[in-house]
Amino acid sequence: MTFLILAVFLILSSKPSHAQENTKAIYALIDSYSTARENRDTVLLKNILTEDIDQLVSTGEWRYGLQAAVKGMMESSAASPGTRTLRVEKVRFLDKHTALADARYEIRNPDGSVRSMWSSFTVVMRHKTWKISAIRNMLPAANK
Repeated sequence: MTFLILAVFLILSSKPSHAQENTKAIYALIDSYSTARENRDTVLLKNILTEDIDQLVSTGEWRYGLQAAVKGMMESSAASPGTRTLRVEKVRFLDKHTALADARYEIRNPDGSVRSMWSSFTVVMRHKTWKISAIRNMLPAANK
């Protein structure tokens, strides 16, 4: 009987928690965003962004709504060629349907220089799928 109780405990404790599963899904969502930007994949972007998305980019430009965000992303990718890398460093759940994901955002330019920024993503659960609802990009000022 003790063995059976121990076996059940080990099986239950080895299953990922709901928070762990959601965290993995959010990491995958941000990876999908990065892939969509890198490949200029508007179909993928439209699937992972909410209709009411808003985005503040490092130049100070605001983009409101899905159409404006996707258009701006495509124009930005075309105007600033390079390899974009997003590395999520932290996911914080505000409730079971809303989370913030903070990521280091780097663009490796064709000349080899690197533009290092931060991105913060507000993600929401819509119809059992995580989607990006807001993006805030920040280019840190030089230390003085």
